[in-house]
Amino acid sequence: MTSPSYNRVLIKLSGERFAGDTTNVVLNVDEIQQLADEVLAVQAAGMQTSVTVGGGNILRGKEAAGMGIEEAQAHYMGMLAIMFNALALQSILEEKGAETRVLSGIHMHNVAEPFIRRRAVRHLEKGRIVIFGPSGIPFMTSDTAGALRAIEIGADLYVKATKVAGIFDKDPVKHDDAEHIEQVTYRDILKRDLEVMDGSAIALCKDNKLPLMVCKIGDGTLLKAIQGKAQHTLVTA
Repeated sequence: MTSPSYNRVLIKLSGERFAGDTTNVVLNVDEIQQLADEVLAVQAAGMQTSVTVGGGNILRGKEAAGMGIEEAQAHYMGMLAIMFNALALQSILEEKGAETRVLSGIHMHNVAEPFIRRRAVRHLEKGRIVIFGPSGIPFMTSDTAGALRAIEIGADLYVKATKVAGIFDKDPVKHDDAEHIEQVTYRDILKRDLEVMDGSAIALCKDNKLPLMVCKIGDGTLLKAIQGKAQHTLVTA
């Protein structure tokens, strides 16, 4: 079996990974170093590489709304948390010699370029790692924003990097008998109510026939999964 070939990928990193397992810490630089190494390995393998991040290590919009903040305002606060992580990742990547650009749907001219689709594509074509900051759209999760950006830039694959090696029929952390699912359709995910990402993200990927890979990140597994050499789950239309 030949390894799959992808030209342009978008990798989604959860905000929680930026804090690592350390309690009461917003950013764990050692953890971010490891995430950066995984991203760099993908680019070194010849793929145009972009990244989108969550902000859960700092603040989620829904959490802020639950505290009594007006909901739209709360989502904008969550997007600022996303920018916080995007800038941290950019700094570490550039310390390692990468050329990067952060593109944001919220205009922050002092720290990031405004998101323009054609500009993002051009940066990728020039070999830069593009980090997508906040979408600028409230009531949209970071998973959905990542799917939107992947579709806009014409990515061949949307990768959700997690702590587990793909999708299982039940939580593998809680159940020793959880069975790994190697490949599944978006329709089956909705039918079986598999917890992968929110419904809006699933619908965007399904309607635009964007392949989604769910895999583990760490110890070089991200690149191996994309190359078909490590356990993962591929979701297709």
